[in-house]
Amino acid sequence: MKLNFQKGGHLFTFFSLYIAQSIPMSFFSTVLPVIMRQQNFSLETIGMLQLLKLPWILKFLWSPGVDRTTYRLNDYKCWIFSSELIYASIILCVSFMDLAATPYLVVGLIILSFVASATQDIATDSLAMLSFKKEDKSLVNSMQSMGSFAGAMVGGGLLLLLYNQYGWGNLLPFLALFVIIAIIPLFFFKRKQGNEIIKARQEEKPNANDLLGFFKQKGISKQIIFLFLYYAGLIGILAMLKPMLVDYGYSIKEIGIMSGIVGTTIGCLASFGGGFIVRKIGRHTARIVFAICTLLTTIYFCLLVTVLPINIATLHLGISLLWGSYGIAVIVVYTTSMDCVRPGYEGTDFTIQTVITHLSGILMGVSSGKIAALITYKGLFFVEMGIAFVSLIFILFAFKLKDSNTLNHETRITK
Repeated sequence: MKLNFQKGGHLFTFFSLYIAQSIPMSFFSTVLPVIMRQQNFSLETIGMLQLLKLPWILKFLWSPGVDRTTYRLNDYKCWIFSSELIYASIILCVSFMDLAATPYLVVGLIILSFVASATQDIATDSLAMLSFKKEDKSLVNSMQSMGSFAGAMVGGGLLLLLYNQYGWGNLLPFLALFVIIAIIPLFFFKRKQGNEIIKARQEEKPNANDLLGFFKQKGISKQIIFLFLYYAGLIGILAMLKPMLVDYGYSIKEIGIMSGIVGTTIGCLASFGGGFIVRKIGRHTARIVFAICTLLTTIYFCLLVTVLPINIATLHLGISLLWGSYGIAVIVVYTTSMDCVRPGYEGTDFTIQTVITHLSGILMGVSSGKIAALITYKGLFFVEMGIAFVSLIFILFAFKLKDSNTLNHETRITK
């Protein structure tokens, strides 16, 4: 379980890369709607901000291009450095613009910056898969998840406070500078074998199988169903948590502390511990144990709106269970996704799987509001409990111990 110095340095490098992309994204996604509403933009214009998610949904389309042009460590560094420099440059340009005067231009530039960030993510994920042994992949996934949670906490919380104090033009240059500083550890990143070729170059011409080949893998349908179900028992609760707290009379400040600070901190810590747990007990057992945690969380929320008193203590416990379950679930999803990639298509196949989870989350997030409106929060939580139960049963029957480490032995990456 001990980590040597080089491995610890590699993990820190990837944490820096993941947090470099997540903090600006969280800031723009969280703060822009607040700023625009304060400046009396119409709800239709604010709704346009949903376009910010498009690069992360569509990034699978250009992921084969990244895979086909990367086979040396320096190739990956080139993609990551150039993407992050574009990311930081656009953020800096936006800092000189007036959102009230040119809202469409600002949003358009931010979307372009997210394209650059999504491209960095493709290259970073691929490099992470090739840089760690199979038993250590859960640890680098902890860095990825922690970077996301920390980014949400800083970008959507701390930076909102700083924005109120310093303003748009003064804050964004420092955000751009942070992106540059965060990629510095990659300069010193080296593999044990040096900078030689780390994967085979793809000789054939680009073709439809660059994308479709993922779905042709033996047994991959199980993984796809798993990806659709595993988060679904939590996403609806996460989506409706803040509206529910508002309905119960809690203030924005109280909600921010409970969900934005306590919740994301628990999620971050759970992700850190989850990587070590998966490394210790294996993929198969972790799938089951973490699915049970999800089911227990949904049961607790059903009890919360039926028999338990609703107060700060019971809500904090529920929020901790919710974010903790989500934090450890992310590790299983990312780690098993890394097991289900084709050699040479690491970035493409991992990206496809993350897009599947994004689509599942969007569908569940949108549906949760309609379900809660029709049958109340209690009805929604019972639906979520049913989904969590189905997910657990599916895992027990679809996955066997012999394929706990991978769905497809033919496509497993070995070191």
